[in-house]
Formats: sequence, structure tokens, C-alpha cells
Amino acid sequence: MLASGAGMDASVALSELVEVSTQVVEVVIVGPGGAVEAARTAGDERAGALAAHGAELLAEASSIRADGPPVERVHVDTERGSLVAVSDGERTAVATTVAEPTLGLVAYDLRTALARIREGGA
Repeated sequence: MLASGAGMDASVALSELVEVSTQVVEVVIVGPGGAVEAARTAGDERAGALAAHGAELLAEASSIRADGPPVERVHVDTERGSLVAVSDGERTAVATTVAEPTLGLVAYDLRTALARIREGGA
């Protein structure tokens, strides 16, 4: 699924992310306007829900420290896995993971995908 006007860069970066990050189960890349640019999920509805959950978590976390810079990363752990959202200020990557992931590595992989999109190097 690609949003109108989204280039292949997001899809390529997402494909590479899924190839190298064995801990990522589902992932979406959300563009500046909030539209899903690329997704690896069970369908469009799931992609939209995952994008919305990531945006909500980042917004809530940022509201807690209203005087500081926006929160760039948030994660929620459950017994079945985690939800990780990472923002570069323009785009957001939101992923679900396997149980007990190496969160720093997952966040790094998500940030790398966003950087590749931003640089057009995907």
C-alpha cells in the first residue's frame, strides 16, 4: 500500500528493513501528512491502525514534557511483543516486534530506514 505521491524510496527502505531486522513483525512508514507511505502488515486497515497508535503514543509522550523537544522514540512492551515508534521530525516508523526484542537495535533499524528515505538513498 502506498499513499498518493509517495515514491518508491519508502517501499525499498521498508523491504530492506524487513530483510535485516528479524525482530520486526509488522511495520509502517508514515509521511509528513499522516498518510501511510509504505507498509508490511496484514492489510490497509491494520496499517492505518498501527500508524494511528504510533502517532498517539508519540503525541502523548511529548505532551508529558511539553517544554522540551518532541519525543522521537517510544515503545510499549507486552507479553507477545512490543510496539516501537520512531520519528525523525518529518516521518514516523511504527513497528510491532517479537516478544522481548532488542529495543535499541529495533529503534536503530527504524531510524536507519527513515534516514534512507530522507536522503533518497533507499
